[in-house]
Amino acid sequence: MPTAHLDTFARDNLPPPELQPDFLFNLPELQFPAQLNCAALLLDRHVNEGRGDRPCVRGGHTQWTYRELQDRADRIAHVLTRDMGLVPGNRVLLHAPNTPMSVACWFGIVKAGGIVVATMPLLRTKELKPIIDIGKISHALCDAGLADELLGAAQASAGLKHIRCFNAHGDQSLEALMTRHSEPYSNVDTAADDTCLIGFTSGTTGIPKATLHFHRDVMAICACWPRSVLKASSDDVFIGSPPLGFTFGLGGLVLFPMSIGASTVLLEKAGPAQLLDGIRDYGATVVFTAPTSYRVMAARGAEVRASRLRKCVSAGEALPASTRTQWREATGLELIDGIGATELLHIFISADEANARPGATGKVIPGYEACVMDATGHPVPPGTVGKLAVKGPTGCRYLNDERQRVYVKNGWNMTGDAYVMDEDGYFFYQSRTDDMIISAGYNIAAPDVEEGLMQHPAVLECAVVGVPDEERGQIVKAYVVLHQGNTADAAMVKALQDFVKKTMAPYKYPRAIAFMEKLPRTQSGKLQRFLLRDI
Repeated sequence: MPTAHLDTFARDNLPPPELQPDFLFNLPELQFPAQLNCAALLLDRHVNEGRGDRPCVRGGHTQWTYRELQDRADRIAHVLTRDMGLVPGNRVLLHAPNTPMSVACWFGIVKAGGIVVATMPLLRTKELKPIIDIGKISHALCDAGLADELLGAAQASAGLKHIRCFNAHGDQSLEALMTRHSEPYSNVDTAADDTCLIGFTSGTTGIPKATLHFHRDVMAICACWPRSVLKASSDDVFIGSPPLGFTFGLGGLVLFPMSIGASTVLLEKAGPAQLLDGIRDYGATVVFTAPTSYRVMAARGAEVRASRLRKCVSAGEALPASTRTQWREATGLELIDGIGATELLHIFISADEANARPGATGKVIPGYEACVMDATGHPVPPGTVGKLAVKGPTGCRYLNDERQRVYVKNGWNMTGDAYVMDEDGYFFYQSRTDDMIISAGYNIAAPDVEEGLMQHPAVLECAVVGVPDEERGQIVKAYVVLHQGNTADAAMVKALQDFVKKTMAPYKYPRAIAFMEKLPRTQSGKLQRFLLRDI
């Protein structure tokens, strides 16, 4: 399709067609026009069709309607193009916490034909610099409270020259420049396959990768999982913990609610306590967060029952069956589980509340295909552990990265997850394919042992890895965070080991246990097992 990008860096650095996955557009709602700017469908459409006065985004002391958000996004698009010299195709770093202004910036960049590179707010100079360098980022919009780290990265990078801060003072702040532009902005007529955003993987393996997603990809994820599984309405109020720099958060807190004209609540700090307070104070009805948060929030289940909350989505890491049960018993609500990937933008296997099964992630959602494969790339029968392979309207396109050859095989996205599919088409997570522990000839899935440990009342959370052992090749080692009031001593080690031996095959028990105050996680909440292996 003819590109609207004058800066063609993203298109020039796409993987060659033979290394890209097969893309499927097998639903009527996945038939996109040649020219598409997703800001027009997600934001402008509601104003144009008479819904401009509906509440759109809230956070702190700010509450904007769709029309008010559009006005701010238009002003930001003018600032980018008229004051900052942006041309379509330039990459724009968006470094900010979850706030309404962050959403206005996101849409302003998209309207102007820029490519959004949203980053986790807690990233430091050292972590921002490679993102700037890999993405050849020339422009940045940044919350003033995070400016020091970004400016440090900019000084160390040759390309980033145009930076404006918001929530700032002075005549060069983004807000000051916005006051000069009151006229509507005419969106850049981008192609459906022009890159809209670059998502950086959250680094569970230590080295982030840049994933390219088109305007059509943004609309495709809105057309698939939300319609078939979430089934929210325009009267719903969304809330959650994942940062907008994490595609789970971008979809759940911005794209999905706005695709149906609903409203969203953005919390700058969204730990379990703040999230529960936000659910109560804003009357939230749909929440997105990780299993760890649900485990903690279950202790306040009575407050959840008294709230308007009706849909609870879990993703970002595997959902233990014990957490699903704990949440349901505490709140009366069934969790909606799902697996997605930065490479595919959002969730592709899931199940709604009525079809949830304990221990199962769910079934492949309409618009996607999935299967379990062996090491040679052939599908395996139900009940057999293998590698998860997925294809659909979205897929992996790494930015100029040889690891594309590893992620995409014969048209399939190989997610790096080990799964079992049953006779009914439900997928059961086993481990990351590099988390399978082989000890004395036994294959042991780390999450299986974690689930066993989580059943013990003293365990708040845990992580299991394989560590080298001369006799067995590897042994199972568990890193455990205890609930307050429990003692991390040799007696607790033995108690946990004995507990696991009684609840699962004895060869799976952790032969080594270390106690920690907290587990290492990425900014998106994903467990960083590779760091545990280095301890």
